[in-house]
Amino acid sequence: MDTTTYDVIIIGAGPVGENVADRVTQGGLSAAIVERELVGGECSYWACIPTKALLRSGAAFRAARDVPGAREALTGGLDVAAVLGRRDAFAAHWKDQNQVSWLDQAGISLYRGQGRINSTRTVEVTGDDGATTVLTARHAVVIATGSGALVPDIAGLREAEPWTNREAAAAAAVPDRLAILGGGAVAAEMATAFAGLGASVTMLVRDGVLPRAEPFAGDLVVESLRDAGVTVRLGTEATSVTREADGTVRISLTDGEQIEADELLVATGRVPNTQDVGLDAVGLTPRAWLEVDDTLRVLAADGAPIGGGWLYAAGDVNQRVLLTHQGKYQARAVGDVIVARAKGEPVQDHQWGRHVATADQRAVPQVVFTEPEIASVGLTAAAAAATGMRIRVIDQDLGAVTGSALHADGYRGQARMVVDEERRVIVGFTLAGPDVAELLHAATIAVVGEVPLDRLWHAVPAFPTTSEVWLRLLEAYGR
Repeated sequence: MDTTTYDVIIIGAGPVGENVADRVTQGGLSAAIVERELVGGECSYWACIPTKALLRSGAAFRAARDVPGAREALTGGLDVAAVLGRRDAFAAHWKDQNQVSWLDQAGISLYRGQGRINSTRTVEVTGDDGATTVLTARHAVVIATGSGALVPDIAGLREAEPWTNREAAAAAAVPDRLAILGGGAVAAEMATAFAGLGASVTMLVRDGVLPRAEPFAGDLVVESLRDAGVTVRLGTEATSVTREADGTVRISLTDGEQIEADELLVATGRVPNTQDVGLDAVGLTPRAWLEVDDTLRVLAADGAPIGGGWLYAAGDVNQRVLLTHQGKYQARAVGDVIVARAKGEPVQDHQWGRHVATADQRAVPQVVFTEPEIASVGLTAAAAAATGMRIRVIDQDLGAVTGSALHADGYRGQARMVVDEERRVIVGFTLAGPDVAELLHAATIAVVGEVPLDRLWHAVPAFPTTSEVWLRLLEAYGR
């Protein structure tokens, strides 16, 4: 049994773990990272990157279709093989040599295998061959193992071998009939992608499409999906699932009806990948989400940092925000915290200090790459009102903005600004429309920076762009 000591040990080599390791290494500490699958993690191979590659070709096709002159040049539909081939290239054909090479160049040690905490600042790594290596951390251990797909307890579902986001993102072929359980971002995006690739798609949705977004966002996406031929069944639940000998999946619904499909995608939520990382060795429950403070230290049941503060958790496992960019933000924060504490420097724990992850609470940006795209940051109107804040909601038809009308004939979309009336600052912003994702960062800066509306009048949007929506919203708000 080999034993090696580093300043910091990270369990999980996805984007979050990689960024923690990079941050502490740049801060002068040594780092080892443990990974049981592919270096690069869920985002690189089964989530953000390959799914957006699947979606982009359809979005480009629709954009051309909506502009006269380009529309007439279209002579067919999407080339499915080319779309899947582009997806494969962006997923690096599910090989991680480039990511491993980056770790080497950054001076980060990689240990392949299952990492488990077995005592204070100690991680045991079991390789595929059964050999074990014990790693000891001088300063910190960081859990960055992400999350996996939730498969609900529906009779026969697991036995039917449904798709999760992984199988959907890496599908080698497009099924003729695809059923989807769920109405969140993964469900809506994959319905958009596979309908565009020629599948007959049925969504079985219990709680609404994009239920955490502003209501108009989900309504626009449902309308668009139905226009694309997707069957969206709202208020629907499955009671049992079977896969027949010929491969057909049969889904029984609460109303007694049965749906048949060639594949069934389950997109009903996520669970933490903490089932086998040694949580029991530090008094925590395996398979549980990890509670953390704003410096990402893992907390015990009594609210105190585990072991005085050597154990951290970043990314999905702490359940703050299950988004890659937000996990990377946490990684930068926790990396700086660990370096500061290792060097005996004070941790800047005030609201906007670089050592805290406060944006997780009220300034989270997110894009859902459906048709139309849904881009949002901060609080919805309902969430803001629930805090007791006195708010004012301003809506604007995006299609009435000159830049949008030039962007595409018949452009349809909406923007919403949620204002805290006491401070006269924006606390929430949502855009729904074609290609609105690239407009989101301006809103994120306004929310995070708490820019007064009076000051925003001097941020003049270029004409004729869709960004002119900012002027229209301010005009509607008034001086």
